[in-house]
Amino acid sequence: MPQTNILAQVINEAIALIDAGGPVVALIACLSMIAGALVLTKAVQFWKEGVGRSGRAQKAVNLWRAGKKQDAMGLIQAPRTASEECVCAAMNLSTRGTLTRDQIEDEISRRAVARLHQQQWGLKALDAIGQVAPLLGLFGTVLGMIEAFQNLQSAGNSVDPSMLAGGIWVALLTTAAGLAVAMPVSLLLTFFESRIDHERVAIETLSAGVLLAFAQDKADIETAHLVSQNEDPSPAARVANAH
Repeated sequence: MPQTNILAQVINEAIALIDAGGPVVALIACLSMIAGALVLTKAVQFWKEGVGRSGRAQKAVNLWRAGKKQDAMGLIQAPRTASEECVCAAMNLSTRGTLTRDQIEDEISRRAVARLHQQQWGLKALDAIGQVAPLLGLFGTVLGMIEAFQNLQSAGNSVDPSMLAGGIWVALLTTAAGLAVAMPVSLLLTFFESRIDHERVAIETLSAGVLLAFAQDKADIETAHLVSQNEDPSPAARVANAH
């Protein structure tokens, strides 16, 4: 019962503030509910996809570069994060032996763009709410001040200071409501964007680590082939043979 009473009291106070602030505060309240739904959706998505967490992908790359390729591929054979998916694709494509490094990079880039675009869904809407909410609050304050001074003018000589103070209080309520929505939305938006940036950097660096090992393996194969043909694999010898 006490919890029910507290909830009812909060709801009643919120309704009273919306009634006092008018349609502008009601619109800001709608924006806050939309922002809350988007934040909850993105939080669940980021948790499920492990956005910004690249520890397992980093471990797989370390195993790959240490020559333990089967262990590396087994570690991320069921990728969860975008970095794990791109690293797994780089490993699988590297073992085929039929693709060039540029082709592998193109495929990794395609997958990375698709995953990052999916993770960025809804962030522009949060950004728009964070920018529009305080402007709506300021707009409501201006309208409220205009109404307050109109009432003051119509009162003539019988001016009641409490009437002016009440009008200004209601006018400033919209600004407070707009800022109350904009500040947490901006902070959460910054958090989400930082996690995506971390994911993007992880994709680039870890995929490059796999491709570097791929290039080294190809160089070793070419060197072994030259040695098997009793040729000097050094660049100087190749130039001399060419002349």
